[in-house]
Amino acid sequence: MNHTQRNHVEITPQKLAGYFDHTQLRAYAREADFQRLCQEAREYGFAMVAINPAPVELCRGLLEGTAVHVGAAVGFPLGQNTIEAKVFETQDAIHRGADEIDYVVNLTQLQEKNYDYVEKEMVSIVEICRRECVISKVIFENCYLEREEKLALCAIAREVGPDFIKTSTGFGTGGATFQDVELMRAAVGDRVQIKAAGGIRTLETALQMIDLGVTRIGSTASVAIVEELKSKLGCDKN
Repeated sequence: MNHTQRNHVEITPQKLAGYFDHTQLRAYAREADFQRLCQEAREYGFAMVAINPAPVELCRGLLEGTAVHVGAAVGFPLGQNTIEAKVFETQDAIHRGADEIDYVVNLTQLQEKNYDYVEKEMVSIVEICRRECVISKVIFENCYLEREEKLALCAIAREVGPDFIKTSTGFGTGGATFQDVELMRAAVGDRVQIKAAGGIRTLETALQMIDLGVTRIGSTASVAIVEELKSKLGCDKN
């Protein structure tokens, strides 16, 4: 029995949609793309639209009166900004209407085992988000990391307490894997939630990620995945 068959009686299209951060992070996205993104988020009831900081005000306006959050990507996609720059970017995005922040860790500092720097960066951003009642997510970019580096990041996250740790930006050499999600889940337990992102394009993959304990999924294929579930259920209901 595959994951679709096992889960189809347990999850509705509406519930599945609630896992998704509906994503538009292309550098060449136009206003029409953001209008479409927000319209789809409204229609399907996605958790959040994941965007770069510049269109935050536009999307906040387009989603006014809905429960859909606006998420800004900070230090994206390389994570090589200074802490001060990431802090400003976080504050500015929140000021403009973001109610979720996904920031990319400085991988150079992590790989150099400068864990104090990594922790300071995480504390700086998470504390702003906590004070502003904004959801915080820490992007690992696992495709570039060794197992011990992933575990070191998880240990820091356990102490700092962001809302989520996230597998990938979707712009690296690889995306979310089942093995990484299992590793992250085991390392942080119930203290931090897991977001899987990067390369999740089918219903089967999304449901398996949910089975592994993921509570958010970042994808550009959110609509197609929900529609795939509707098709398998043989109905048009939400």
